[in-house]
Amino acid sequence: MPKDGSGIALDGQGRPLWLVLELTYRCPLKCVWCNNPLDFQRYTSQELSTEEWKDVLRQARTLGSLQLGFSGGEPMLRDDLEELVGYADSLGFYTNLITSGIGLTETRLRALKEAGLKQIQLSLQSADRRLTNELTGARAHDIKLDVAARIKAHGFPMVLNVPVVRQNIDQVERILAMAESIGVDYLEFANIQYYNWALLNRDELLPSRAQIEHAEAVVQAARERLGQSMTIYFVIPDYYEGRPKACMNGWGTIHLTIAPDGAALPCQEVRVIEGLEFPTVREKSLAWIWNDSPLFRKFRGDEWMKEPCRSCSEKEKDFGGCRCQAFLLTGDAANADPACSRSPHHHVITQAIDASHSPERPKRPLIRRLRDAVSTEL
Repeated sequence: MPKDGSGIALDGQGRPLWLVLELTYRCPLKCVWCNNPLDFQRYTSQELSTEEWKDVLRQARTLGSLQLGFSGGEPMLRDDLEELVGYADSLGFYTNLITSGIGLTETRLRALKEAGLKQIQLSLQSADRRLTNELTGARAHDIKLDVAARIKAHGFPMVLNVPVVRQNIDQVERILAMAESIGVDYLEFANIQYYNWALLNRDELLPSRAQIEHAEAVVQAARERLGQSMTIYFVIPDYYEGRPKACMNGWGTIHLTIAPDGAALPCQEVRVIEGLEFPTVREKSLAWIWNDSPLFRKFRGDEWMKEPCRSCSEKEKDFGGCRCQAFLLTGDAANADPACSRSPHHHVITQAIDASHSPERPKRPLIRRLRDAVSTEL
């Protein structure tokens, strides 16, 4: 599945090619960069039923969706996951499971394979047991390694996703060696984007430019050594790129997320933007939501753009950057993404970098999600 900053550029010809079903916000982990809403608990009693999810799949396939990611939270917490995978496969979707690995037992792996699941993306936070467990707030490291071996044993194309932060970026070489030993097909070092819990913890999580440059050099050397045996991605945090990423290949262009309560979203993070209304599939047809809803039309195309985006020669490449980031850092979702060096708000980014790495900055405990609150405790 493409992620924010993946670098993939596609013309969906008006179709939501990439569909993500966030089946639940429930999760056994308490990651300090969790991208679920800060108020995720308000949606836990509103999850769509099995039949409602099947209706979403039918409608999305009619609209032209092809690639499908089952996500969360942790999708393994849905007892009907295998049934939904089988139904999606019967409709012709290419199905991908995006998981922490917790709950992915041998029995469920076999059932998912039989249901037609095509690919699994497993997250792993470091090469070190202590650090993985610390960052996820659970004793997860050994479980993840065991699940990785099982995924390969069942013949799935395997994507290993490593969320990159200051605490683990210096382990890139060790993580590469571990991925080689597992036999990973695709390895993604994804420097995290700063929304929700990640934004709360930004001062503690943001790597330095020197760390990123060193890690990138290590990855490039590995690419040259490994050739075609492993595909390695290294997604640079846009705080350091000078140009914004083409977020979701443009608002409402090819990407469609359905949240646990049935809200249809242009991206997983969009609920951070205040003042928007989020229609649900319980209220409206997916066709109306995608084609005609005020939400999906809000930032589609370029008519909404202010200067300097409106006259920028690169606006068809980056679409003005991320609307969520613009809102979170400037208070106006229509502003140029501050990650862009041409943005009048770019100083917000440079100040954040300076503050994060100031020698006078006091070290603070990481904030992590709990069922009904946030916590600084493991």
